[in-house]
Amino acid sequence: MTNDIRIAFGHPEERADASAGAAPRDRISLRDHVVEVEIGAFQQERGTRQRVRFNVVVEVRPHPAPLQDDVDRILSYDTLTESIAAELSAERLNLLETLAERVAERILAEPQAMRVFVRIEKLDRGPGALGVEIMRSRAEQPTRAVTAEGKEAALHPLVVFLDNATIAAPDLSARLDALEARGLPLILAVGLPDEAPPQTGHRPTQRRIDLLAIEQNAWALAARDPRCVVVATRTEIDWAMKHGRSIVWAPSKLVLDAVDGPQTRDPVALALWLAEMLAAERLVVHGSVTLPAGSRVAVERA
Repeated sequence: MTNDIRIAFGHPEERADASAGAAPRDRISLRDHVVEVEIGAFQQERGTRQRVRFNVVVEVRPHPAPLQDDVDRILSYDTLTESIAAELSAERLNLLETLAERVAERILAEPQAMRVFVRIEKLDRGPGALGVEIMRSRAEQPTRAVTAEGKEAALHPLVVFLDNATIAAPDLSARLDALEARGLPLILAVGLPDEAPPQTGHRPTQRRIDLLAIEQNAWALAARDPRCVVVATRTEIDWAMKHGRSIVWAPSKLVLDAVDGPQTRDPVALALWLAEMLAAERLVVHGSVTLPAGSRVAVERA
């Protein structure tokens, strides 16, 4: 068995270990937690309960002060089982995928939780266990805002990649009007300018130069339409989304500061990473560019 296959079918702890960064985080885990629940999309699964097994691993932020053997300073194991119980009692679900997403989101609401692996398996649907496994990180949690009705709701922006031909198009403003008409927070991302940036032959410095070149192109877009305000930080992005402002992303700070950030210099892959990090509704791509595989958000070609 190859290492990739072994990890794919191993416990989520193995997946967490294999994908850990240079400074792995502490972890807590829940193994083989079995509950009986009514779940499933098929008619034969309605009105009957079946056994469902949960395996959960949570990477946690180390506490800044000594623990002093105080349970209030840690992420309790009860948080994992209570998150599962809360989502199972909230409503009947058809999909394990939906349940896994909701359990992960609830766990990541805890301030110590940084990344979570959730595996859920049905034990009574066949000769083996049928299930799903997801990994979600705090960075992927959507920005939340208070609605006019006073309720808190998640914001799922529209991330749009514009190639240089679109930026220079005479109907740019009309295209932005159409994008804003979708009624979602709008975040624009751009690629490298047509003029090639300096080449260093040194990957780390080239990455920084390319990121700065993308930011120069972002400012070129800002000059074309006053709505295109260039922002660099997550705080600025969140504020703009909450206030319905269209923005252009300058990637250097977020990319270079991210613990689990992208190593690529490809502008479309960076836009996709931003869309995943913000739990975007979708990524819309303008231009004939190659789309990275394996997206966790919907991708639309304009």
